[in-house]
Amino acid sequence: MADDTADGAEQHVDANRAMQAAKRRLWLTRLAMVIAAAAVIYLAWYLLFGRNHVSTDNAYVSAELAQVTPQISAKVLEVRVKDTQHVSRSEVLVVLDPSAARIAVAEANAQLAEARRRFRQSVANTGSLSARIASRSAEIASAQAQLGAAQAEFEKARIDLRRREALAGSGAVSGEELTSARRALANAQAALVTARSGIALAQANRTSAQGDFAASQALTQGSTVETDPGVMAAKARLDDAQLDLDNTVIRAPIGGVVVKRMVQIGQRVEMGKPILAIVPLDKVYIDANFKESQLRRVKVGMPATVTADIYGSSVTYHGKVAGLSGGTGASMSLIPAQNATGNWIKVVQRLPVRIELDPKELADHPLRVGLSAEVEIDLSGD
Repeated sequence: MADDTADGAEQHVDANRAMQAAKRRLWLTRLAMVIAAAAVIYLAWYLLFGRNHVSTDNAYVSAELAQVTPQISAKVLEVRVKDTQHVSRSEVLVVLDPSAARIAVAEANAQLAEARRRFRQSVANTGSLSARIASRSAEIASAQAQLGAAQAEFEKARIDLRRREALAGSGAVSGEELTSARRALANAQAALVTARSGIALAQANRTSAQGDFAASQALTQGSTVETDPGVMAAKARLDDAQLDLDNTVIRAPIGGVVVKRMVQIGQRVEMGKPILAIVPLDKVYIDANFKESQLRRVKVGMPATVTADIYGSSVTYHGKVAGLSGGTGASMSLIPAQNATGNWIKVVQRLPVRIELDPKELADHPLRVGLSAEVEIDLSGD
């Protein structure tokens, strides 16, 4: 009886073991089927979708900051903005002391008036020199007439002397008359020389007047009071002074948010030294750092989707690949890595890829520079 009871117990244990083994085989079969199904699903996902997409969570929001720098050196009178403030294009940011610029404008105006007056004087001098040339020509004509008279007097004196010298042997002409005739001839000859010198002097005076006229005419010919080079140079100095005066009011070059404000009232700012920056929130982009092995098929123009950590997966941005950096972050660092010793560990490098976003989506959900994001590029697009 005891043996029958023991046999029954063993059979019950064997039945339980067989049932548990059957259950294990069933679960293992189901697990294998689930794994196989997951592998098929993953394979199908990779063939249909995964192989045509690359993604990274090493991405950040960036923007081209607009550095605001004064164009003149002056004292700050007003600062009308602060950090985080949104400004519009051409909005007044800072007002500088305009005193020195106003004085420069006044001096430039005076120089312009002086240049115009000099031009008018040159025009008047040209007219005066033209009249002087006519006067010199009249002097030449008068000298020529005097030369003619002197020649006539010389001929008359020469003939009188010859006649008296011919009669001197007969005693009809006294010695005194002969001396007077010779003196008259000498005087006539001197007058003739003087008349000839007068013509040469008058011609030289006319030549000088013509040279002065040509020089004066060269300064004014083909020009008006507004096109004269001296006047135009004075106008340029006035424009430069006026530009400096206009630059005492510093305006926003673009619309955006003020960052890095480094200017205070009463401070003297220097020309070309940044005083603040503006971030154009409507033109931010994504710098996504992809692994070098992910970039085999990435090309400019491919579509991309972006999710920012600030909004989560509920907001998706659409954009496109705008360009790939010319070097990795390590190669562009201040002190690039040097692996010349041969003892180094290969590290997968990352290359920045710029993603441009849809402006309308940015307007609906603004981003800030430096925020984290996730990027996915569709390799099947172009």
